[in-house]
Amino acid sequence: MNFSPVGNKLLQDAVEQLSSLPGIGKKSALRFALYLLKQPVENVERFGNSIVSMRREIKYCTECNMISDGPKCSVCADQRRDHRTICVVESLRDVLSIEATGEYRGVYHVLGGVISPMDGIGPADLPIDALCRRVEGARVDEVILALSTGMEGETTSFYLYKVLSPMNVKITTIARGVAFGDDLEYTDQLTLGKSIANRQIFSPEI
Repeated sequence: MNFSPVGNKLLQDAVEQLSSLPGIGKKSALRFALYLLKQPVENVERFGNSIVSMRREIKYCTECNMISDGPKCSVCADQRRDHRTICVVESLRDVLSIEATGEYRGVYHVLGGVISPMDGIGPADLPIDALCRRVEGARVDEVILALSTGMEGETTSFYLYKVLSPMNVKITTIARGVAFGDDLEYTDQLTLGKSIANRQIFSPEI
């Protein structure tokens, strides 16, 4: 569908870029573009610059692979957190969901994905070696596997269990008996908080 009724290439280019965002169709993109067109230029420049700065300047924590402003993220740099407990998650969105519950005071390890042969993602494509080094090189008492309950998430959890088991560390998983969706970001805070508080020893199905 052509959303450039007056043949304006600049507007059409803006709509194309906005519609490339997840969940944004051409109609919504046009509405956003027209909204921005009505705003003061300095406001739009500030909006655009913040996105460019985020992409260019954001870093990843050398400890947990979470986004950060410096070498370490705010969680890893916080000595009040329990650094003996590591919660393994797929993405930053999962970290935000868990933090919103207020039930967890440990640290994280962000994989940035899950093992998915169909998508060409294997163990070597994820920072699993970095997780192993953290467990081996520090006093870690527990690793919580907080991955999705889909096939890829379960496969990744099982693989992590196999590589971490010889390291004499407690391996747990968020409670499966509490109903919640496959993706942590879509789980309500109360349910997710309970599933973390009631976590169980990981028991792989052979």
